[in-house]
Amino acid sequence: MSAAYSSDEDTIHDAFGLSKLPASKKPRTFQEKIVSQAAPHVLAEDPLNQTSLVTRPTDTQMNVNIPYSEMMLPLQGPENPFGDSNRFINQNALAGHVEEQSMSDHAFKAQHLTHSILGYSVNPSIDPNAPSILGSVEKARENGFATIDTLRATNSQKKELKRKRKNRGDLDVVEGEGAYVGPWAAWDGEEEIGFLDGVEDTGDQPQEEEEPEPVVVKKKAKPKPGAYGQESSVFHGKSMTDYQGRTYMHPPLAEAPHILSEAGSQETFIPKTCIHTWTGHTQGVSVIRLFPETGHLLLSGSMDTKIKLWDVYTHGNCLRTFHGHVQAVKDVTFSNDGKKFLSCGYDRQMKLWDTETGQCLKRFSNGKTPYVVRFHPDEDKQHIFLAGMSDKKIIQYDMNSGEITQEYDQHLGPVNTITFVDENRRFITTSDDKTIRAWDYDIPVVIKYIAEPHMHSMPAVTLHPSKKYFAAQSLDNQILIYSTDNFRQNRKKRFAGHSVAGYACQVGFSPDGKWISSGDGEGNVVFWDWKTGRIKSRLQAHSKVVIAHEWLPHESSKVVTASWDGLIKLWD
Repeated sequence: MSAAYSSDEDTIHDAFGLSKLPASKKPRTFQEKIVSQAAPHVLAEDPLNQTSLVTRPTDTQMNVNIPYSEMMLPLQGPENPFGDSNRFINQNALAGHVEEQSMSDHAFKAQHLTHSILGYSVNPSIDPNAPSILGSVEKARENGFATIDTLRATNSQKKELKRKRKNRGDLDVVEGEGAYVGPWAAWDGEEEIGFLDGVEDTGDQPQEEEEPEPVVVKKKAKPKPGAYGQESSVFHGKSMTDYQGRTYMHPPLAEAPHILSEAGSQETFIPKTCIHTWTGHTQGVSVIRLFPETGHLLLSGSMDTKIKLWDVYTHGNCLRTFHGHVQAVKDVTFSNDGKKFLSCGYDRQMKLWDTETGQCLKRFSNGKTPYVVRFHPDEDKQHIFLAGMSDKKIIQYDMNSGEITQEYDQHLGPVNTITFVDENRRFITTSDDKTIRAWDYDIPVVIKYIAEPHMHSMPAVTLHPSKKYFAAQSLDNQILIYSTDNFRQNRKKRFAGHSVAGYACQVGFSPDGKWISSGDGEGNVVFWDWKTGRIKSRLQAHSKVVIAHEWLPHESSKVVTASWDGLIKLWD
């Protein structure tokens, strides 16, 4: 019989190999008696001479007896970044210990100032073990634990601090020591300063050489395109000349043979539809001018600082862009032959350009903003131009010398318009001072002064094709007509019914003088009959104010309009 099946009941045999099972899998047949063991199994001696305990994270037992002093050593090595953030004993916030405490702004300021000036303050902590005073307790005792706002100097202390005057002196003594000085006695401890005290007699002593100051090199800002001396122009096209070698200055006789005829020789009609739109300006257009005589080119100045030259008759495209101003362009004007033009802008510059090459020929400025520029219309005076300025003057320039040859200084406000009349011997100016003044050319004396209490400012003036009248856009929503020979108002002719208040909308005349037209603040162009004064048509042209418009001189019903919406349109 095998040992496993012994009949001896005193002996317990492990028939199923239960003793080899891991402890967790053993069936709990009986409760083991746990015996506490005071000392773990440790080596009797230390063969590795381990004076410090170095353990692996996996170790569960220490096999060396370590003295208490070693066990109490601080942790070695870098701080554990993943450890508990509450490392301080009484920490209750990420950065340390925080207690809530409410106090008024005044109480806080008082304690803060007391701490910064006297060196102590009350501890606001509610911890009973915390000290009641922070900072210097001795100083706090000296001042009776008072805050700085409650401390008051005693009268005796104040007296000591007060400056004292010297003796008034004796009334009988006039000069010298003890003389009477009355309330003008000097202060105690103050030295009297003589007239030349402190001025040293340098004599012939060599002066110390002053060190030269280091020169600071200023970085120059990059000049803007169009700034002074940085003018440029861009030609938009494949070739400057056609197959015959003619530039865009030559009138397109093949497309429009009638443009050499006299302006106003045919009857005109009111336009009705838009047949072309010139786009290219990124901000509002402030002024447009047609090429003299033929009208086959259009010049426009805009608030985007650019001046553009457009083709009217052939392709209707932009021919050239002139970059010559760094702020909005206010006015442009052609010379009689159209080969040159003047521009002025809010950068206080006036510039003379070559229309064909796009070159900036001359620059003029007197530091004031020019609001209007005009060439003298006489053929022999094409080197002279007038400019109405923001400082109430009209300035006459000679372009050959670049000098100011005359100043007309009578207006009481910025000058808005200059219009030559009476075979160019005289000119009329209007201004923000609500007056019209007439001048003889080159004589700075007003020959006619028109000012009435009911008059408004007239920021736009246009000459009638017959040259007998001029029309002035009055800001009380009407157009007034004046005679050019005696400057009297023609009271029978008055054109109203449009809304221009606040805008200097240009007035226009049809080439034959039959119609008078004006833009308005709502984006319309209004046409009146010159003879009757009645509104004949109201054309919704733009989304913003129509500031300028021109009739084509050789067409029966074509008008160019320009607006603050940045568009220029051709109507027929």
